[in-house]
Amino acid sequence: MIVKNSVAVVTGGASGLGEACVRHLNSMGAKVAIFDFAAERGGKIAAELGKDVIFAHTDVSDEAGVQAAVKKTIDAFGAIHIAVNCAGGGVPKKVLSKRGPMPLVDFSRTIQINLIGTFNVIRLAIEQMVKNEPQTDGEKGVIINTASVAAFDGQIGQADYSASKGGIVGMTLPIARECAEYGIRVMTIAPGLFNTPLLHSLPEAARESLGKMVPFPQRLGYPEEYAHLVQHIIENRMLNGEVIRLDGAIRMAAK
Repeated sequence: MIVKNSVAVVTGGASGLGEACVRHLNSMGAKVAIFDFAAERGGKIAAELGKDVIFAHTDVSDEAGVQAAVKKTIDAFGAIHIAVNCAGGGVPKKVLSKRGPMPLVDFSRTIQINLIGTFNVIRLAIEQMVKNEPQTDGEKGVIINTASVAAFDGQIGQADYSASKGGIVGMTLPIARECAEYGIRVMTIAPGLFNTPLLHSLPEAARESLGKMVPFPQRLGYPEEYAHLVQHIIENRMLNGEVIRLDGAIRMAAK
C-alpha cells in the first residue's frame, strides 16, 4: 500500500501512539481521520495539520458513533485505505483487593474499549475497504491493531488489560485469513514501554527507572518509533496475519 494519497483512520489519534501515527502519515502525504474521545485535543491537531486531516469525536466501543465517524471520513475523503487502531487503556486492579473482588463492570469496560472497540472499527473499515480499486497484488487495504506485551507477559493487576490485548492478538490471524480474499492485510503491533501520556503522570525518576528495565535500548520507546513501524507495515505487502513485538526485548516481571 502506498501511503501518499491514501486515506487513513487512526483511533486514539489525539495523543500518544495514535497522534504520532497521524502526524507521520500526514507528513507522507496521506489524508487522515482522527477518531478520538478527546474533542478539544483532536480538533486542535486537525486544525494544526490542515485540510487533509479531520477529527471525528467518537467512542470506539459505540457502534453508531463509529458508523458516523466512518461516514464523516468517506464524505470528506471518499475512501478508507488504512485503519490504525490505537485507542485503548486500562487502570491496574487486582482480582481481589482489600476492597473485595474486582467489580465486574471494570473488567467489562476494559474489554469493551480495548477489544470490542478495536473489532468495531475493523469491521466497519473492512466494509469500506472492499470497495477500493485494487493496487499491486490486488491490495485494497491495511489494518493495524495495537496489542501490548501485556498480552504475553501480563503483570499482577492487569487481568482485564491483558485479556483485552490477548484478544486482539488472538483475532489477528483469523481476520487476516478472512480478509485475504478481499485483498486486505491485518497486522498487530505489541508495544512495550513507551513514553506516552499513560506514563506522563509519573515522576521523571520513575520513568527513567522503567526505561532501564528495557534490555536495549535502555529507555522508553518513542511514539515516533511506533509510527515508523506502522509505515513499514503499510508498505510491506508480505507482512500479514502477524503480531510484532516492539519492545526492546523486554519481558515484564510479575509485578
